[in-house]
Amino acid sequence: MAVIGITLLTAGVTRTSRADQFTKIDVPGALGVTEPSGINAQGDIVGTYFTALNGFLVTRGFLLSKGTFTNIDVDLPGAIPGSTNAIAINSEGDIVGSYAPNNNFSENGFLLSNGTFTAIQAMGSNFTVTTGIDPQGDISGLYFDSNFNAQSFLFSRGIFTNVNVPGALANSTFANGISSQRDIVGTYVDSSGNGHGFLLSKGTLTNIAVPGANAGSLSVPNAINPRGDIVGYYADGSGTHSFLLSKGQFTSFDVPAAFGASTEAAAINPQGDIVGIYFDSSGNIHGFLLSR
Repeated sequence: MAVIGITLLTAGVTRTSRADQFTKIDVPGALGVTEPSGINAQGDIVGTYFTALNGFLVTRGFLLSKGTFTNIDVDLPGAIPGSTNAIAINSEGDIVGSYAPNNNFSENGFLLSNGTFTAIQAMGSNFTVTTGIDPQGDISGLYFDSNFNAQSFLFSRGIFTNVNVPGALANSTFANGISSQRDIVGTYVDSSGNGHGFLLSKGTLTNIAVPGANAGSLSVPNAINPRGDIVGYYADGSGTHSFLLSKGQFTSFDVPAAFGASTEAAAINPQGDIVGIYFDSSGNIHGFLLSR
């Protein structure tokens, strides 16, 4: 992907923390961790939770739709039970994520569409994770090549295209999310070793840095919706906060029930509803829905 320009967003930041906007999300029976990471236009939410299987702590994916939780467990040859992570969902109800295909510390991406699982594995890689999917079925993700070099990708119509930020250190571009316009957000490290959040849109690279973040701290954009609204998280002297970047304006927010400041936004749908996680005083991880 060619990049023809670089801009830097440094708009002011406002804060919000209205308790009545937030809904807590916990999968019934989860063992300390519920992590929503995707939401679509219909308000369906996907994510991952911890549970027990044969005496071991394992991960299962979940779908929360119209108040009902449904487990997501990859059903493909060699898939290890208790290794599914559901990460993103589009308006068609297609879900992507990752699972362990064997016992050799490998990882495959998956697509769940119309009840059928499809493995997604970059050529020559034994570690592929799919991180986002747009309404057209274009998928963003990350893989490690045979030399354990990290590489982000766009997977469209069966073809993998590498996503590289020009000027970034080799193997330092991480694509986290994709919109219906194929705009991609994520992070990279420049040649001086400084980390940046980025938006890559129609050949233009925009660096994303939340004002007030710790010096040298990485602002992490996780998702972008069709309106161009971006959500993610950053750290300052008081902890980790979520942010919304909309029309050039940053809004910082924390879940009021979070212990200290420990809120991380993961996804945003076309209506502006946001899901993510927060930590309680015991170190447990809960999900949240911020209704806009």
